[in-house]
Amino acid sequence: MGLTGHCLCGAVTYTVDAEPIIVGYDHCDDCQRQTGSTYSLVVVVPKDKLTIKGTTKSYAKAGSSGKPVHRIFCPECGSPIAHDPEAAPPIIALKGGTLSVEDRKALKPDTEIWTVGKLPFCQEHLAKPFEHMPQ
Repeated sequence: MGLTGHCLCGAVTYTVDAEPIIVGYDHCDDCQRQTGSTYSLVVVVPKDKLTIKGTTKSYAKAGSSGKPVHRIFCPECGSPIAHDPEAAPPIIALKGGTLSVEDRKALKPDTEIWTVGKLPFCQEHLAKPFEHMPQ
């Protein structure tokens, strides 16, 4: 099946020739700040199955591993596209809101990471919670 998506302005598009490995909520402080929301809906896929078209920019900041996490975004509209952790080279985490409407509706989030940073008014509890990053 695979996945497709794009940024708000359409300048950046992507396809994934694989199904998601993990679909969940990332409650870390960096994701809250990048999304401007309570958490980031992440769709983790194999990096070698992702094709991005269009010009992107990235911002790198050390993650909890001490290694950089590259946050990829559209330089035109600012939409976050993905975060790419150097600590986990085979995967990349797409921002779920950038998927096609059809693909978003088919998502079944079941994992929460960084629940230690989960805001107290977030009452939803998914099946697989992790206080930090799962090993």
